[in-house]
Amino acid sequence: MEKKFKRTLVTCALPYANGPVHIGHLAGVYVPADIYVRYLRLRGEDVLYVCGSDEHGVPITIKARQQGCSPQDIVDKYHKIIADSFKALGINFDIYGRTSSKIHEKNASEFFRKLYDEGKFVTQESEQYYDPEAKTFLADRYIVGTCPKCGNENAYGDQCEKCGSTLSPEELINPHSKLSGAAPIKKKTTHWYLPLQDYEPWLREWILEGHKEWRSNVYGQVKSWLDGGLQPRAVTRDLDWGVPVPVEGAEGKVLYVWFDAPIGYISNTQELLPNDWEKWWKSPDTKLVHFIGKDNIVFHCIVFPSMLKAYGDGYILPENVPANEFLNLEGDKISTSRGWAVWAHEYVQDFPGKEDVLRYVLTANAPETKDNDFSWKEFQTRNNSELVAIFGNFVNRAVVLTHKYFEGKVPAAGELTDVDRETLAEIPALRESLEKNIENYRFREALKDAMQIARVGNKYISDSEPWKLAKTDLARTGTILNVCLQLCADLAIAFEPFTPFACERLRKMLNVQPSAKSKGPGRVPQGEPGPGIAFPTANAPTIDWEQLGASDILPEGHQLGEAELLFAKIEDDVIQKQLDRLAAIRAEKEAEAKAELAKQVTPQKEECTFEDFEKMDIRTATVLEAERVPKTDKLLKLTIDTGIDKRVIVSGIAEYYSPEDMLGKQICILANLKPRVIKGIESKGMILMAKQNDGTMRFITPQEAVCNGAQVG
Repeated sequence: MEKKFKRTLVTCALPYANGPVHIGHLAGVYVPADIYVRYLRLRGEDVLYVCGSDEHGVPITIKARQQGCSPQDIVDKYHKIIADSFKALGINFDIYGRTSSKIHEKNASEFFRKLYDEGKFVTQESEQYYDPEAKTFLADRYIVGTCPKCGNENAYGDQCEKCGSTLSPEELINPHSKLSGAAPIKKKTTHWYLPLQDYEPWLREWILEGHKEWRSNVYGQVKSWLDGGLQPRAVTRDLDWGVPVPVEGAEGKVLYVWFDAPIGYISNTQELLPNDWEKWWKSPDTKLVHFIGKDNIVFHCIVFPSMLKAYGDGYILPENVPANEFLNLEGDKISTSRGWAVWAHEYVQDFPGKEDVLRYVLTANAPETKDNDFSWKEFQTRNNSELVAIFGNFVNRAVVLTHKYFEGKVPAAGELTDVDRETLAEIPALRESLEKNIENYRFREALKDAMQIARVGNKYISDSEPWKLAKTDLARTGTILNVCLQLCADLAIAFEPFTPFACERLRKMLNVQPSAKSKGPGRVPQGEPGPGIAFPTANAPTIDWEQLGASDILPEGHQLGEAELLFAKIEDDVIQKQLDRLAAIRAEKEAEAKAELAKQVTPQKEECTFEDFEKMDIRTATVLEAERVPKTDKLLKLTIDTGIDKRVIVSGIAEYYSPEDMLGKQICILANLKPRVIKGIESKGMILMAKQNDGTMRFITPQEAVCNGAQVG
């Protein structure tokens, strides 16, 4: 039997404060978490919603050096951008804290110190890379060199971002420090490690036996780690940015970011509720749910739980960790380094008033079970064909017709027909499915349930045609519109977790307000209007989740507000602007990659002797005639004057040069190459060309005109 909890603590993976958040972050973590929290609050449950910026680690220090500022400047900048983006998209955390805060430094230090004093760590001495000029140890990201797999000269010590290969500094060719350019040396250093292998039996019992209901991607990844055997994991680093290690002899060391970051959940809770935080973290009546991306599974399911187990003191463990897969963009992996992303803060600027559209599309295409793709054309189609044509169209018709025939007042239900009753009877079943899907973290399916209510309403009003009946049977028209308005109220409830801004507008049209029973320490007061939203009248009835599917949510005679469009169509030119922006990014990055590739040099061939070279007869020649070889794309037939004779050479250069380009051109040829027949043409010799790594070809020609047949050597 499933345990009943008194309250739910929801955490979201702390976004890294070295850049803005993008749609991949939103789809993977923050939109599904917000849907879940909004749903629980609609049910009147006690919820705490916690997040904050992750503000330590090497990438932040790298960006600070690149921009000539301090790490604090970087995290201050992006903390605000990220927090503002969440707020603009209706993702309202009870607290959005930060790991650079004083309370977090105190908590993380005390957490480490307790484990240290109790002997829960082991120390290991190892040789790590050190910059002899900057006089500092180097994290892998501070070491760059040539990738041994693709030749990229700017590969990092942990990964080549060009080919995606995972690397170690030892594998790099010609490694050097990003700080000084000096070649790094190995130097001994000591760090503290959490012996994860000591917690392996407990982890197996807790997760593999106790949480088989977790998503298959989460369960499978955890099982893979456990089956592979856990190893001690470092909890300290040699850096100057982060929480200092609070023990003697640890100068120049900070807590590893993946040790200190999850403690941020606790710190942020303490900051919000200094006198009441323990019931959220130490009470068995609290349900803890971590929303994360799949790249964070190991930290939230193995490392952080092991930390809490080692610490003791009654900390609860997550009941579920609904991690999503990755979202791609227009068929390519989202890449912050390449700028291949849709940034949240830019979206809210480019699409004002369409925050719900992004929430809707990211949910409808959520990467819950596999990686998925976001495309601007699908974004446009879902808005125009679903939000506008189904949801918005139904609401608009129902409210407009009520104003036209009944002065905007809810008409009497009258005598219901079988069609009326069958239509209304569909909603309780959809509500049951909607609840089950949200409570089991199937938000994509839950959204389908909500939209099905609008589809039911659209079909009902289209089939019933109240605008025709109004001419002969106004009472029947009233009954139809009463049913339609009850369905509109259902939509205002069912869509609240998914499209909160549209539902606020819908409540204004229906002249209703949400129930005040929603709970949460940082919850915005119920009924408080958003920007540009008029507050319903003082006696406006309240609606809550428990009314979803009822046939009498709006009483007879209730005065509606004015009709307005819930959603607006998105035109082709708006989408094309976004596609053009991505095309420009792709073209720029391809040009940069091509230029970088062209700079790279093919390794030198094996040695040859002077006698080997002497065998080659390289001479100058002039092209007299040029034509394409029929039925080929790459071949040109060239008639040349070698000074010795006139001969034909067939060369695969047609994709770089046209026949007209070649006429009169002086070239160098290998004159004594054994003839061969190509496409029925005897080719006597070979043109010398320089082939770059990007595949382009260039002629080797004399700098000044020389006589044909001059020997090169």
